[in-house]
Amino acid sequence: MTDRLVLHEYASSGNCYKVRLTAACVGAHLERREYDIAKGDTRTPHFLTNVNANGRIPVLQVGDRFIPESNAACYFLADGTNLIPTDPFDHADMLRWMFWEQYSHEPNIATLRFWMRFLGPDNLTDVQRIQMPAKRKAGNEALKLMDDHLAGREWFVASTMSLADIVLFAYTHLAGEADFNLGQYPRVQQWIDRIKGQPRYLAMDA
Repeated sequence: MTDRLVLHEYASSGNCYKVRLTAACVGAHLERREYDIAKGDTRTPHFLTNVNANGRIPVLQVGDRFIPESNAACYFLADGTNLIPTDPFDHADMLRWMFWEQYSHEPNIATLRFWMRFLGPDNLTDVQRIQMPAKRKAGNEALKLMDDHLAGREWFVASTMSLADIVLFAYTHLAGEADFNLGQYPRVQQWIDRIKGQPRYLAMDA
């Protein structure tokens, strides 16, 4: 990979972290540019015109081109590596978990983490307070599904770590910050430890 890689990010975001972790696992060097989303850094005319018209991060810059959406950026970085299965079924199964993460996992666990850690319980709107029980229920359902899937296996797809594991790991290992009790999901905890034990593992605050 010869193009210069720049990650436009907010370092405390799990979606941004998963891109950094993927890069670390495949040995790709990223330059990092930090944006303060609380100050509206991703809503400026410059950002909207030159980085992402959707006003969101992460965005992976590849030379003079840009890849929004965290899982798309991860896929780009991992393409051609052992993080992406070559077997067609396993490849599709990896994509299934990546889509599920953005649809059923991240909107609940990540959202509650943001509300509780960054906004604070006392600063939530009435609408957010109303939504909290449903999001907590859906988040626990997602964690249980993961725990059940890991029965008798070490990784989410096939027999080795894949991109599915990385994208699921990002917010799962932070679920305690949203007051999810990971102790209820022992297989998920063991899987978290396996990922942390990988040779190229990169901690979120590294």
